[in-house]
Amino acid sequence: MRIRRLLVPSLLLLSLGARRHHEPMPAPAPATLFAFDRANEAEWGVVNDGVMGGHSAGFVDVTEGMLRFTGTLVTQDGGFTSVRARRDIDLTGQAGIELRVRGSGRQFEVEIDDGTRTYGRTISRRAPIATTAEWTTVRVPFSALRSTIFGRAVNAAPLDVTHIRGVGLYIADGKDGTFRLEVDYIRSYGEGTP
Repeated sequence: MRIRRLLVPSLLLLSLGARRHHEPMPAPAPATLFAFDRANEAEWGVVNDGVMGGHSAGFVDVTEGMLRFTGTLVTQDGGFTSVRARRDIDLTGQAGIELRVRGSGRQFEVEIDDGTRTYGRTISRRAPIATTAEWTTVRVPFSALRSTIFGRAVNAAPLDVTHIRGVGLYIADGKDGTFRLEVDYIRSYGEGTP
């Protein structure tokens, strides 16, 4: 009888422990990379196609709680302009990044930099984002990022989400003329995030 009294509570404890062991871990909370609520939140630098003889001109400004990327794209002898900022962050457990944007209706690209290099060149990991005149939330899964070097596709290891180093925004849509992109925030999102 005494053995039975000891055995029943022990079995209950074991079954509770087993249930706890199999409960799914909560998903990591989304991380805000840039909220643009302070002008000095990050140093955003412009890289124009002048580095390869082009004539495009991009400008960046962080005011009124948003980033503004404006300028003129010239496709002859180049055809791109971009803005970039450093952000060291671990996005383990996240599925991609989310941006709230509005713009001039042109297609832009977002770049996530993990510092991966091959043959002495940095691999660019980018995906397109469309804009409209209205604020729109755009999600870019990490799996959608294309790996390129100077615009040419390369085979590369998947993005290292544990060592994100920065974010970039590009325009290289092959159309001459002015452009405007406004960004309210950039943050990560997890699997199953509504």
